[in-house]
Amino acid sequence: MIGGGNVATILLMLIAGYADLLPPQRFPLLACMGLAFPGFLIVNMAFLVFWLIFKPRLSLLPIIGVLLVLPPLQVYCPIHVKTTPPSGTIKVLSYNVQAYSGHPRYDDAFDMIYDYFVKCDADIVCLQEDMDTWRNAKVRMDSLYAYSDTVRFGRTPFFNAIGIYSRYPILKKERIHYTSRANGSVAYFLSVKGDTVIVINNHLESNHLSLSDREKYSDMLKGEVDKDSARAESRKLLKKLTQAVEDRAPQADSVAAYIRAHRHLPIILCGDFNDNPISYVRRTIAKELTDCYVETGRGPGISYNQKGFYVRIDNIFCSSHFVPYNSKVDSKIDASDHYPIYCWLKISPKTVKNKENK
Repeated sequence: MIGGGNVATILLMLIAGYADLLPPQRFPLLACMGLAFPGFLIVNMAFLVFWLIFKPRLSLLPIIGVLLVLPPLQVYCPIHVKTTPPSGTIKVLSYNVQAYSGHPRYDDAFDMIYDYFVKCDADIVCLQEDMDTWRNAKVRMDSLYAYSDTVRFGRTPFFNAIGIYSRYPILKKERIHYTSRANGSVAYFLSVKGDTVIVINNHLESNHLSLSDREKYSDMLKGEVDKDSARAESRKLLKKLTQAVEDRAPQADSVAAYIRAHRHLPIILCGDFNDNPISYVRRTIAKELTDCYVETGRGPGISYNQKGFYVRIDNIFCSSHFVPYNSKVDSKIDASDHYPIYCWLKISPKTVKNKENK
């Protein structure tokens, strides 16, 4: 019976680990299972400990399970040694600032975020939920960066904005069109050290979970909800998650098509995907670009930090024109419901050589 339980766990772990291969429009529920991957992995490792203590011969079973999910495991939790970025790199930062509200932790969130930007000293900053309200955020941010732009999506009360702050001139911008209530993607063309570089800032479809939804989910994880209520809330949660997964799929397809149409230029892509590392969205973008965190990061890199949804949903990608270094999710600042992610990028020698030949 215990062996059968281990086999069942491995099968579920396989489905969760390769859920990003499933088209969300056809299999919305299964496409969400990437969220459950770490849970099944932990259970499988518990089986390993059990077998090592009571029946070492069967410990091969969970080991085989881990080997079968090694590719998604390396995506979910990469392990790389920290290196020193070479000279001439550019530092890129992406951060969902939660409209500088700091909810529910702080009243002075913008001051904390502003001080963080000063210390971080990034060359290009891509922000999501960059709403300049009574805090006069735009003026203060413009004091740090010579070039900036903000694009708003949706309409009151459902509106959103993404912004870019850069040390390099913005030549032009293009909206990447797809259907969304209040989210979007914008491609900025920057002049970076003599090269035209496209920086795509994304805020893909939200799961549209209210604060109440998140609190109830957190209570369920703690076992503080009775069975009937937990069942009803689980159905409600799954309905919202599956709908959001379906909505994000064509958005990711549109962004990927834009990348393919501009693959001759160096591309940096940042943003809040609102989806986990084992998702159709991340895989679709990763087919076109390098996932900087997967290539150079360390650990799970949890970037969303509220109400039990502890997962990496913020990303930085780059085209083959760049070599990434030391991508990191920085948990030292908690002025938002997200942690910022940053990375150093260096124009690859191959790109420089091709430029000289031209």
